[in-house]
Amino acid sequence: MHALLFEKFGGPDVLHWSEQPDPIPAPGQALVRMRSVGLNFADVYRRNGNYHLSGSAPWILGYEGAGVIEQPAAGDPLFPVGARVGFADMPYANAELVAVDLDKLILLPDDITFDIAAATLLQGLTAQYLVTDSYRVRRGDVAVVHAAAGGVGQLLVQMLKALGASVLGVASSTTKRAAVLAAGADAACDYGELLAQTKELSAGRGADVVYDSVGRTLGDSLAAARIGGTVVFYGMAAGDPDPVDPRLLMDRSLTLTGGDLWNVLTSASIRRERAAALFEQMRAGRLRPNIAARFPLGDGARAHAYLESREAIGKVLLTL
Repeated sequence: MHALLFEKFGGPDVLHWSEQPDPIPAPGQALVRMRSVGLNFADVYRRNGNYHLSGSAPWILGYEGAGVIEQPAAGDPLFPVGARVGFADMPYANAELVAVDLDKLILLPDDITFDIAAATLLQGLTAQYLVTDSYRVRRGDVAVVHAAAGGVGQLLVQMLKALGASVLGVASSTTKRAAVLAAGADAACDYGELLAQTKELSAGRGADVVYDSVGRTLGDSLAAARIGGTVVFYGMAAGDPDPVDPRLLMDRSLTLTGGDLWNVLTSASIRRERAAALFEQMRAGRLRPNIAARFPLGDGARAHAYLESREAIGKVLLTL
């Protein structure tokens, strides 16, 4: 098979499309021939050497994607040869063939394409737990979403609106703010306008919940939350946040909570139930994933450069 490899940390140019031995599935794994792979900033961080990366060089990036079963697991009736499947959290996805744990596999309905699955499983399941587990959104809530033009951000905006919240999306450019409004947000603003726009949307009260995936903005997120409000910290795209004085939380009765998808997807049944709910939202038209660009997997270096340019609005896919 071919895979997108790198032997040293660095920029997109360290990636190259090369032959590798086919993976040999372990017991309880099926071999998937990939059709579409999701590209995420976590892949960029790993390529740069700034994020956890197991094994030794040459490394293969990628954690989510969709394809067909090439070789089923022995004795498994759920995923026969040719079954259309997706997964959100299995390493080495940047390859023609990937060995995937059976409990990570999700059967794809006929109306969910490979590209849609690769574009929504990881980020859609993330947005889903943010509005249900990290903070249970109620009709009438005012919600602020940082990086609202990104893959998670646009899906999160749509889920919040479907639940009856008023949404302020924060994004760094006019083009991105237009995309946030197109996703359904009630208002969109630059980072420097966050506090003023939150007060305007909430009639001076502050946000019930602020979703922060930027990190360095955590102080502003806490300031934007109402007394008794919640800030959900689930990423640090711009770097680690400054330490938070717990007296601030006490004085304003704030809740600061973290979020991590892997603490939620604790079994195959939960994973598949949540994926089914995600597919149903798309089927009902309440969730519309936005694919920013598609690149051949063999041209992954160009895809990485595009993602790092911050020009992408929506999901970047690597296709085979």
